[in-house]
Amino acid sequence: MGEVTSTEPLIGPGGLLLLGLYLASLIVIGVFGRMARKSNTLGDFFLGGRSFGFFVLLLTLYATQYSGNTLIGFAGKSYRTGFSFLISIAFMMGVIGVYLVFAPKLYRLSREEGFVTLGDYIQHRFKNRTLTVLISISGIVALCNFLITNLKAIGEITGEVTGGVVSPAMGIAVLAVIIIIYETLGGLRSVAWTDVIQGLMLFFGVTIIFSAVIASLGGLENVTARLHEVRPDFWEAPGPSQIVTWISTLIVISVGIALYPQAIQRIYAAKDSQTLRRALTVMVFMPLLTTILMVSIGVLANIPFPGLSKAESEGATVIMLQNVADVFPSLTWIIILFVGAVLAAIMSTADSAMLSIASSVTRDLIQPFKEQITEASLTLFGKGFSWIVMTVATILAIILPQSIWALAEIKLELLVQCAPALLLGINSDRLEAKSVLAGFIAGMTVTLFFLLGAFFHEVIPKRPYGVHAGIWGLILNLIVITFAHHFSKRQAAQA
Repeated sequence: MGEVTSTEPLIGPGGLLLLGLYLASLIVIGVFGRMARKSNTLGDFFLGGRSFGFFVLLLTLYATQYSGNTLIGFAGKSYRTGFSFLISIAFMMGVIGVYLVFAPKLYRLSREEGFVTLGDYIQHRFKNRTLTVLISISGIVALCNFLITNLKAIGEITGEVTGGVVSPAMGIAVLAVIIIIYETLGGLRSVAWTDVIQGLMLFFGVTIIFSAVIASLGGLENVTARLHEVRPDFWEAPGPSQIVTWISTLIVISVGIALYPQAIQRIYAAKDSQTLRRALTVMVFMPLLTTILMVSIGVLANIPFPGLSKAESEGATVIMLQNVADVFPSLTWIIILFVGAVLAAIMSTADSAMLSIASSVTRDLIQPFKEQITEASLTLFGKGFSWIVMTVATILAIILPQSIWALAEIKLELLVQCAPALLLGINSDRLEAKSVLAGFIAGMTVTLFFLLGAFFHEVIPKRPYGVHAGIWGLILNLIVITFAHHFSKRQAAQA
């Protein structure tokens, strides 16, 4: 079994200085975003003036979809499960497939009606404030979860790579302040511009890291033979139960990520429909250039470090990079690149989540009940609320126990319950608000029953028969919608 425990910092003072300069550049971008502001409106602040061209739109979508989990979680999972986790490529491609079901129509409507949030579409389509508020709240809960877990990840990464020189709490606090500064300066415009840098760092970082890992193991010809010896089980075909779980995971991830409120807002922010189509077309291929490389790194970590525990395998990427530095001392800069790429991925996810929380609260929960308030006042409120959200999230990320992150996957399974309202609603004029509301409540109840029940009591399965709780909720959701719709039609016919 490989030795992985070490308190030595992975990056020295020079590396910290380079990372500090990178973080300072994000604030400068925030200033430029502020200077580029065209109006003091919700559309300008939360959607960047609806002016994103192909390059910015592509990289902001990319940086938002691929979080720090891609660089850390994917490698750890693939270390334990092997090449079977290459199915994650299908998961990430599936997200784009779901986008294509609704994005073109939703974009055209957003231009005609001036949508800022997902709640704007729901209210426009169903004219039911209760449904709009419930869907908005579910999105806010998912985003709060997303924000806190990403801040938690920031703390863990900074503490690990600096050998404790920068404590997790200090790392969380410093990076949270940087995020909130550039976000409140320029809104989504600043966030998207920082995503350009972060997306490029993520893309090139993953490519270079993979190449360095292959070289440190003796090249492609050598690794296959060695992996056969170390983990022959990786070459076995998956069983029926694993395939069922794969299908369940495919639906949860594909639908859940596509329904992220921050992803919806990026659809609204495209300069035109052609730009949106081109960006989504290129995004289809990004898993081949990102996911497959990180999965491979995790699998290959079994060669120099066989037999790692689950906790140790979560750091598979860091371990492999340290191995690269040991084999090729001149490539220690690879570790600095990795740390920068991880921080970039996590920050691009956290800033997007925070901005979407502020926009949903402002647009969906405040404006409808304060009709006399001006756009300028709402924008100012949104900025102030962002500071409150980030402050609370930072405190929770620092003080909450590690075990609380077992609830992290709730976010996608909650968002899946919003799918019928958007995916069916935008493609069918017959769907009624009461049917969708009843289905949403039923689906959410079942999902929370299994997820929270499993968390507090081991008798309740989190994934009955290998199927995610969110999928069982979605099945009931659709059944209730179908019966409610037919019942409504019969009542109308009898009347």
